[in-house]
Parts: sequence; C-alpha cells; structure tokens
Amino acid sequence: MNTSAWIRRSHRWISIAFTLTVVANFVAMAQGHGAPPPWITYAPLLPLALLLLSGLYLFALPYFSRDRSLRSPQCSVGDREAPLA
Repeated sequence: MNTSAWIRRSHRWISIAFTLTVVANFVAMAQGHGAPPPWITYAPLLPLALLLLSGLYLFALPYFSRDRSLRSPQCSVGDREAPLA
C-alpha cells in the first residue's frame, strides 16, 4: 500500500476517533456534575490536529502529483484563436 492510500485510510479512522471524542465531550457536559475533567474537554484536539494535517496533505495531493506534467493542458473557449475573416 502506498503512502497516500495509508494516509487516506488513517484519515478515515482518525475522523471516527474525533467523532467519538466529541460525543464523549457532549455526554460529559450533559451529566450536569459541573465542568467535565480537562482531559475530556481537550481530548478532541489531538485527533483534530491530525485531521488537519492529513486533510491538508490529501487536499494538496492532486496538485503535486507526478503525472500532472504528463497531462495535456486543457484550454478554455477564450484560449482558442479566433478565425481570421
């Protein structure tokens, strides 16, 4: 498995961990025993930081791929030369 596939798979699993920590945070706040412990309050920050890093990598991946230079450039309608009359 190549690096981008590994990062994509870990990004999915980290998103599940992030969702579970946020749900745990809301459950702890709904208990009504005052403020929840700081480790519950700050638990979503680590998965969120990992999601940010892996998400930025996955976002930039198509722009920096090796085969980008091999693709033919696509021109828009305005790039074509007008026929001479």
